[in-house]
Amino acid sequence: MRFFRSVAIGAIAAIATTGVGVASASTAGDVPEPAVGKSGLELAPDQIGHSKNVKHLFNTPHVTPVDATGSDIAFSGDKAFVGNYDGFVIFDISTPASPEVLARVSCPGSQNDITISGDLLYLSTDSSRSDTSCASTTQSAEVKESWEGIKIFDVSDPKNPEYIKAVETKCGSHTNTLVPSADHDYIYVSSYSPNEDFPDCQPPHDLISIVKVPKADPTAAAVVDAPNLFPDGGNPGGTEGTNNYRTTSGCHDITAYPSKKIAAGACMGDGVIIDIANPEAPKVIETVRDTANFAFWHSATFNNTGTKVVFTDELGGGGLGTCNVKLGPTRGANAIYDLSSDNQLTFKNYFKISRHQNDNENCVAHNGSLIPLPGRDVMVQSWYMGGTSVWDFTDSENPRELEYFERGPNGNVGGGGGGTWSSYYYNGHVYSSDLGKGFDVLKITNPSLKQADKVKMNELNPQSQPVYPKR
Repeated sequence: MRFFRSVAIGAIAAIATTGVGVASASTAGDVPEPAVGKSGLELAPDQIGHSKNVKHLFNTPHVTPVDATGSDIAFSGDKAFVGNYDGFVIFDISTPASPEVLARVSCPGSQNDITISGDLLYLSTDSSRSDTSCASTTQSAEVKESWEGIKIFDVSDPKNPEYIKAVETKCGSHTNTLVPSADHDYIYVSSYSPNEDFPDCQPPHDLISIVKVPKADPTAAAVVDAPNLFPDGGNPGGTEGTNNYRTTSGCHDITAYPSKKIAAGACMGDGVIIDIANPEAPKVIETVRDTANFAFWHSATFNNTGTKVVFTDELGGGGLGTCNVKLGPTRGANAIYDLSSDNQLTFKNYFKISRHQNDNENCVAHNGSLIPLPGRDVMVQSWYMGGTSVWDFTDSENPRELEYFERGPNGNVGGGGGGTWSSYYYNGHVYSSDLGKGFDVLKITNPSLKQADKVKMNELNPQSQPVYPKR
């Protein structure tokens, strides 16, 4: 890998299109009609099932080869920015029931995890590439000149995004997290899987990379530090019972809570709370482990008051069917922790969807966000082929599912893989990025959640949590 300084990045393929959304693919061909109240094992291949208070408003399929394998989502104003392994898509969601594509940007480099800050878009590249351009090709990480890291785009003209900067980071960028300040954006880059054969990703890898972006001159963005969060090496990995838990060698994802100057890190073998009062010098101040049930600490979500953290376990890396009787209710699940005023974590309970899926359907806890409700803790969350779940953890010890939306086994690939990667609530609707099916828009009509519709946001990065106003 090499650090890239030139502003001349190279051309990108941005295809401006409008009106490409189509009615849900679930109504096409021989797929049975959507079923209210059906779920899991009751659904035919590709059939939609949902609870009575969920409406499926729209689906925009992937357009190959320009975009494929949907990943994360960020929001700004009336736009949604949806990552995929081949680039990203910008949607106009001013009319949520009929979003329009403003641009499809071809820029391969998985996962293309995505963050938005004003007119700047940050894109994670975690696959070794031949160079920094959007025309790069796959190249082994054993080659010193290969590149992985953060790409920066100017999206002030959403129909014509401009690629303006690339910053190399150690072991690439699996995910990225925005920690804002007055004059700079700080991007916390999570990466993992070091290898002695990779010259720029050497073990041990107990660090994150911090990219500092001057807002007045984003082309001056650079790595300001790569602090070691785990000077003792973190969790060494091992086996307890049937649970094989991962070694901590970097973080998978970090969620910042800037108003409280803390962040929650899901760091493979450890769940941590990080002091980010000085964004250039983050420090782990609390660590928890669960060697009995957690295999891979994947992501984290605070409640709105910052008094709880939900950590997820991505058992099987997103490719395993865990939503079944065999794996039970505590593996591949969420873990709810109360967070004290002095930032100590106390485990309360697990939550896992009880809608059992077929054994060949990948299903595990994945990305989600809060639904803004005064006095309640309610979250919308993706479970791959388990679909989108709305669940309540106001009572930390007794969480419960309220609503759901899912599809039956993926008929296009022999009844297995796929499902929703990210499901987020934004300005009255739930937006979901499905690995194979594209971009879905849902409306939750549960009367007890109606107050959330009054909360309007100008921007949302779920991994940089806002404080929702009280209503």
